[in-house]
Amino acid sequence: MPKLRLHTQSGAQTHDPEIKSPVFYRLSQPAALMISHFKNEENSLCALLDCSAMSAKSAISKEIFAPLDERMLGAVQVKRRTKKKIPFLATGGQGEYLTYICLSVTNKKPTQASITKVKQFEGSTSFVRRSQWMLEQLRQVNGIDPNRDSAEFDLLFENAFDQWVASTASEKCTFFQILHHTCQRYLTDRKPEFINCQSKLMGGNSILHSAADSVTSAVQKASQALNERGERLGRAEEKTEDMKNSAQQFAETAHKLAMKHKC
Repeated sequence: MPKLRLHTQSGAQTHDPEIKSPVFYRLSQPAALMISHFKNEENSLCALLDCSAMSAKSAISKEIFAPLDERMLGAVQVKRRTKKKIPFLATGGQGEYLTYICLSVTNKKPTQASITKVKQFEGSTSFVRRSQWMLEQLRQVNGIDPNRDSAEFDLLFENAFDQWVASTASEKCTFFQILHHTCQRYLTDRKPEFINCQSKLMGGNSILHSAADSVTSAVQKASQALNERGERLGRAEEKTEDMKNSAQQFAETAHKLAMKHKC
């Protein structure tokens, strides 16, 4: 591979761009500024997308699930990996749309969990409930690749099969963690099979497990602190009682001595 030849301000040439020197190259500063600009733009775009996704999920929770006394646990924005076959005579479509796969539970007991497909059509600010399955109908969750982060996944129900790709791998990861935890909590029989999934999607690295561990740790620390405080108060109380008894004995002895010398 040919070495890059750079020209310094003094007109000298160098073949090694890795040489660290106080001499500034003509292209180094503009290139650094350009790279910094692109990184800032990328970070800003990611932050904007994250805020937009959070806003959309909050709106879905309020519009779709809250009116039915349901609580949305999580959602993931998706697109189909393969285009769905549409009958030749089908017409009158509503155009482009965004799709969200949502996981929710009822607030009333006994708790029922469900997976709902929600859409937002282009030009509309509202969301529409589409297909819905009870969590018991979920048979298999396929993470596609157990060796790397991937945004692709499949959901197999009793009467449906969909191949999806999430907006980001991290969003899929969060949804899988919530889905796996919900299945373990609310399903007693015939839980769905999770295949081709990274261990972090179902194991100790789960955000839910981490949060639970943090809460447990905090409670244990608080309990330990209260016990230690109680022990310190108990010892202080004992010392106070001892001092009181000593003072009383001293007062009685002093009184006896005073009466003896008086006589």
